[in-house]
Amino acid sequence: MISFSQATPAGRSFWITSYFSIEYKTMLPCLILAAVLSFQANAQEQSAKRPPIIDVHVHAMKVNPNFSRPMCPWFLNSMPGSGPNQEAPSFINLDCVDPLQPAASDADMQEKLLATAERLNMTLVVSGDADVIHKWHAQAPDRIIPSLGVSNADQISVEAFRDSLSSGFYKVMGEVAPQYQGMSPSDMSLDAYFAVAEELGIPVGIHMGTGGNGMANITNANYRASLGQPFLLEDMLARHPKLKIWVMHAGYPMIDQMIALMGANAYVYVDLAGFIWSYPLEEIHAYLKRLVQAGFGKRILYGTDFMVWPKLLETSIGVIENANYLSEDQKRDIFFNNAVRFFNLDPSEFE
Repeated sequence: MISFSQATPAGRSFWITSYFSIEYKTMLPCLILAAVLSFQANAQEQSAKRPPIIDVHVHAMKVNPNFSRPMCPWFLNSMPGSGPNQEAPSFINLDCVDPLQPAASDADMQEKLLATAERLNMTLVVSGDADVIHKWHAQAPDRIIPSLGVSNADQISVEAFRDSLSSGFYKVMGEVAPQYQGMSPSDMSLDAYFAVAEELGIPVGIHMGTGGNGMANITNANYRASLGQPFLLEDMLARHPKLKIWVMHAGYPMIDQMIALMGANAYVYVDLAGFIWSYPLEEIHAYLKRLVQAGFGKRILYGTDFMVWPKLLETSIGVIENANYLSEDQKRDIFFNNAVRFFNLDPSEFE
């Protein structure tokens, strides 16, 4: 048979007609495969061009089989009451079609999280287990910003804390969570740590807000809902006027205090972590919309409160992407621009 390259123009026309009439059925699977490969190549190219996202609230932890269970997003859309002699309400329910699956092991967690961060062009501000943070950072130094948390003075001395921040490895102080210890964020036992962060120009992330259904009498007896009030930050901020902080969970559900605190303090930002995938979607959007309506669209940071579910990143991103009350510019501010400003990052490094 004469090859296509050897044929005359008229012969090529006959060759094409004959080829497709005789061998179409044979070639169809190949054509489909070529189309699929072309789509995958285009999808990979599109993925490589995704605009950058900074997740300011990621936990590094070892996989604990007792905690690592499937989870349905927005699981707090029903919080039934209980009683001291009744079965406690489930903290995480499975009342959905496709629950998010936890990582199977520490290695599985690292592989899936870092692969997702690469695919979605994400940079993660990570706090928690020091060994895990170092492993993630060693594997993907351009994707991980290490953060050092302290919630009480027994965890680390002020001197060791200063040395750790001065080493250059840790770029952020957080998560600071005195609420779980039964303490105000303005408690003087933490003041020296905030002073170090202020001196070194280190931004600080502080837990404020709720902790789930039954936190105080089922999960953590030291927890107090009243200690999540954003106004409790005022005394600490007055003592450290150059300290830059972001309020984790946006102080949910205390929106009026949060708006008032941000209005009084220009260095206060918020993140959307935790409540963005746990409370009912209507409630999430109402809270976020209120912050934007109040004029703070350029001080909202994207965060997940990621723990053990690798697909949680896509779930949380989708909440912002589908918020039709936000402009595309406002979404980019939340996903990236606001964090660049807050953490004093160079946007050219993300191109």
